[in-house]
Formats: sequence, structure tokens, C-alpha cells
Amino acid sequence: MKNKSLLIFGLLLIALLVNACGTPAAAPAAQKQIKIAVIMPSATNDMAFSQSMWSALQSVQKDMGGESALQIAYTDNLFNVPDAAAAIRDYASKGFDIVIAHGSQYGSSVQDIAPDFPNTTFAWGTDVNTFGMKNVYAYTAAAEQGGYVNGVLAAKLTKSKIIGVTGPVEVGDAKTYIDGFVQGVASVDPTIKVNKTWTGSFSDVALMTAAAKTHIQAGADILTGSSQSVVGSIGAAKDAGNVLWFGTQADQASLAPNLVVASQVYDWTAMLKDMIAKRQAGTLGGTVYTLTLSNGGLKIAYNPGYNLPADVKAAGDAAIKGIQDGSITVNP
Repeated sequence: MKNKSLLIFGLLLIALLVNACGTPAAAPAAQKQIKIAVIMPSATNDMAFSQSMWSALQSVQKDMGGESALQIAYTDNLFNVPDAAAAIRDYASKGFDIVIAHGSQYGSSVQDIAPDFPNTTFAWGTDVNTFGMKNVYAYTAAAEQGGYVNGVLAAKLTKSKIIGVTGPVEVGDAKTYIDGFVQGVASVDPTIKVNKTWTGSFSDVALMTAAAKTHIQAGADILTGSSQSVVGSIGAAKDAGNVLWFGTQADQASLAPNLVVASQVYDWTAMLKDMIAKRQAGTLGGTVYTLTLSNGGLKIAYNPGYNLPADVKAAGDAAIKGIQDGSITVNP
């Protein structure tokens, strides 16, 4: 009887100790690896549109803890739309969680393919159309904002009062960037002449080179433009030796350290993180993202290798602040 009492007492003591300490918390479930595929029209190191997305994906992967948390696959140099469509469908069929079609020319392909893979998240840009689909995100950049800032800086620096623009196709962020640039120039001096050439191609470097040389021969001492083919324009500026360059989409200072004044940089990292978080929470699409100077998606990267006068930089900084606080309105 005594032994039985001791046993009961021991069991009661153990129960009390367990209650006092609390039930051990269950270990959190390991987060499933996210698989992202991206299709790009140009190379991952194009110093422009494709590189902006590739750099952002690598940054997000690092922040998430590496490949065990985020697997990235890519196919670049797919300017040909049918080839890109085949790659988009292939990645979706292989079970990738998110398929990014990084090119405005890919919109019809996403619209066609997304309904066939309702459990896959698709994202595309630059555009604001999700086609009303629950598994499609769209994204764009308010490129006119950085264009305005670059225009203010350019207007302060030009001596000839002639500026050349080498654009690809007059659509999307290529157009809005130039529209903002022209507005920024005019805000400083409306008598400055901004000559524009649209080559009709995002990828033809030779056409961009020829366009830039034509502007230089016409007296332009500053050039700007967009797309992966602007390496041709920057090369023409370097050959001239004294023609300045303003970049967009990625930091282009390394292409001409003495001539690049500043670049508008697209930073897609916050958008990608939000997209991943929404996907993990069960929201597969339906949101439109816009990069701006206010939300940090757009940044102005001054080239430290170029000796920018303090008053000119102050004007650029004032333009950034004005856009951010709403005192300056830039028309897209």
C-alpha cells in the first residue's frame, strides 16, 4: 500500500512539473522552397532591363538564405516571342511556383498560357494588365520620374543646348522615361533642343550607334536613351570623348566611367519579396506593382567617377525630393 501511495505521489508530482513548465512548443514547419523562373529578352548582364531583374532575383535569393530557400532558373536572349512563349510554358509545366515573363512583348503569351496552369503564379512587365486573372501579377516602372531628374541634371550641364535621345520603340517605360526627361529639361530651360530618334528595335546595337553619331554630329553634347542596345550609344559617346551620358534601368557608370553622369536604377527586390510572400499566403496574382522614387523601386545612382558640380547635384536632389513629396508632378 505504501509503495502504491508513493507511485501515485510520483505521478502527481510529474504532472505538476509538466504543467508548470508548459507543453513544449512544436517546431515550426520548414518553409517550402520557392522555385522562380524568369524569361528575359536580352542577356543577364545587358546593363539595362534584363540585368535589373536578374540582379534583384539574386539579391532576394541571398536575403532568403540561398538556393535552399529560393531556386532560380532563367532563359535569356529571348526577344523572339514564340521562343519565349515556349519557355514560359515549359517552366510552368515543370512545376515552377512563379514564372516571370520579363518583357512587355510577352503579354499575349502570358494571357494565353496562364489559364492552363491555375496553380502557377505568372508575372510580367512592364505593364499594368493582369487580364483579370487570379494567377497573374503585372509590374511597371514610373520611369518618367527618374527621366525628369536626369533631364534636370542634363539641362544644367549642356553647353551646346542640344541633347540627343536614342530610343528603341516608342512604347512602355522607354517612352515614359523620355517623356519625363524632356519635361525635366524644359523645367530648367525650355530653349534647350532635345532631338529624339526611335530606332524601332530594342536589340539593334548598330542602329543605336548610328543614331547616337547623328546626334553628336548635329551638336549634341549629352545623350540618353533606353534598352539593352544603348551600349551602342554609349560607345559613340566614348568615341567622341566629350559627350555625356544619362542612363536608365541599371547603373551604367561602368560602361563609361568618365562620361556617365547618373543612371536611373530599377530595383525589383521589394516587389519580388512581396510577390513571394503573397504566393506563400495563397494569393497567386491580381496585384499591379509600380516602381517609384517614393517606394524605393526607383533610385538615382550618381556616378562617383564623374565630377558633378555641387549645384547641379543639389538641383537633382531637389527634383527627387519634389517628386517624392508631390510638389513636382511628372506626366507619364
